[in-house]
Amino acid sequence: MIRIAAFPKCWIEEITEGRMGLYEWVDRSVELECEGLEMYAKFFESLAPAYLREVRKRVEDLGMCIPMVCYSPDFTHPDQGFRKKEIESQVEMIQATAELGGQYCRTLSGQMRPGVDRSRGIDWVVSCIESCLPKAEQYGVCLVMENHFKDGYWKYKEFAQKMDVFLEIVNRIDSESFGVQYDPSNALVAGDDPIELLEAVFDRVRTMHASDRYLLPGTTVEQMREADGTLGYPKNLLHGVVGRGLNDYDGIFSRLARGGFQGWVSIEDGVNGMEEMKESVSFLRSMREKYFK
Repeated sequence: MIRIAAFPKCWIEEITEGRMGLYEWVDRSVELECEGLEMYAKFFESLAPAYLREVRKRVEDLGMCIPMVCYSPDFTHPDQGFRKKEIESQVEMIQATAELGGQYCRTLSGQMRPGVDRSRGIDWVVSCIESCLPKAEQYGVCLVMENHFKDGYWKYKEFAQKMDVFLEIVNRIDSESFGVQYDPSNALVAGDDPIELLEAVFDRVRTMHASDRYLLPGTTVEQMREADGTLGYPKNLLHGVVGRGLNDYDGIFSRLARGGFQGWVSIEDGVNGMEEMKESVSFLRSMREKYFK
């Protein structure tokens, strides 16, 4: 049976900038009645074990757990010293994930910087991720690489945004401590077929981000693919209630069920508040009942 987690997309900036306390979000999340909370690395005041254990206890006292930690390493910087520090930071987040009781820690490729060619960038990413895997195995954490669009704090889009680059990286890494975090919305925005991507990585999928995308009137998906060189996330590409946007969730969940998927599905939603998050949780429960009886 799949389990449902929630990620507070609507309050990322508030929490990371200290305008909203992490525990305020944790306490409010009880309204959603989901099984877990996905954490973002920048939510934490520190990575001290005592503090992380406190966060874990706060969540577990409310009847939930922290299965996933969302992290955004940047492994495509041309400077080797920079990449080494990114590896160290990813390892720290693996350790933090274990301290929180989590099973999965997200990893990415890095930014699509001008001048970084495909072959060299792929080599850097594969090498960096493989350097993290011994610690992932040691701590019992699975690194899950997301087919990502763009971290909100990055200038450039994801290096492995397109499916062919993403698949080349994933297929070069052979480890039980490595898998895929599947995000159908990101595939859609990249110009790829979300179902085709799912079928290509199905046996590697360990977690999933459930979100939906809506384009502001007058905006095309092609314009989103071409957007680059600006900080943050495109303002005319919106999140909303899961199941009401551009994704074929019946097609997605029917395939997950046939393949015996038993992982976590995290709602990357709530841009418009808790009521929409509740509707997204309700939708995912209906999918679970329909396909995972």
